Amino acid sequence: MNQELTYWVALAHTPKIWTSRKNEMIVYFFKQEKNIIDFFESDDFLGMDLKAEESALLNQTKADLGSYSFMTEDLLNQGYEIIPVISKEYSPTLKENLKYNSPIVLYIKGNKQIFQEQSIAIVGSRDANEKSLQFTDNVAKKASSEYKVVVSGFAKGVDKQALDSALKYKGQSIIVLPQGITTFASGMKKYYKQIIEGDVLVLSTFHPKLPWSVDLAMARNSIIYGLASEIYAAQSDEKGGTWSGVCEGLKKGRKVYVRVPDKKEKCANMLLVDKGAVPVDMEGNVCENTIVKPEIKHIQLSLF
Repeated sequence: MNQELTYWVALAHTPKIWTSRKNEMIVYFFKQEKNIIDFFESDDFLGMDLKAEESALLNQTKADLGSYSFMTEDLLNQGYEIIPVISKEYSPTLKENLKYNSPIVLYIKGNKQIFQEQSIAIVGSRDANEKSLQFTDNVAKKASSEYKVVVSGFAKGVDKQALDSALKYKGQSIIVLPQGITTFASGMKKYYKQIIEGDVLVLSTFHPKLPWSVDLAMARNSIIYGLASEIYAAQSDEKGGTWSGVCEGLKKGRKVYVRVPDKKEKCANMLLVDKGAVPVDMEGNVCENTIVKPEIKHIQLSLF
């Protein structure tokens, strides 16, 4: 099994080939009743119609299998798990939501059975106000009482509140990292008890040794949304990760619940409602008749 995992890790980190294209490769060799080792060890990649650049990149990956083997063994020896996209242990919710954009492998530590449970994501600003943090606490409490897993991204503000509230109310949570899983040592130590007891699952889709970066934080957002059956937005600006994530989710037909702010709050929540998000009150309940609108001043309209 370790040998096969090495090939999955190698495919996941083959550069310059989109994840969707890699998943097409997987579907191709599965239709031929072959496995990933057969695919890589075949001289012509089982006859798949590949571009010259793709073949060159895959051949380079084959040449690097030794280093991928060492990395895989090292991760397993440290107690991490590697879950390929074809595994029954892979999150069905993530696969359903992202389809061909589902990550090739998931690096995890913790209770992987959490993947099989219903889940919600609570997202929002790093500089969240008290109303947003209270909303996050309320929604996490409700989710925990309904045995739904709370997905968060471990940023300060709403993300951290979602995690801490889920645990406070004896619920479960998935931490989706904006970095490689081996660089999260301090977090692993802090939540060691909850990880061991099965209440927290730590997950990364990036190279295990990659440090935190803004780009990874933005890329991680699609995984947070993908892991959740329901999405709640506590507070959003008119740009940034929450705004782009919610807008992208709405474009894909996802139902997103957004907190209705007070009139004097400076946030873009109601603009998201205008785009199709569902307004909810402080308890996360749907507002049937929403009359609160943000105050809009000094707007000039021009046709040209």
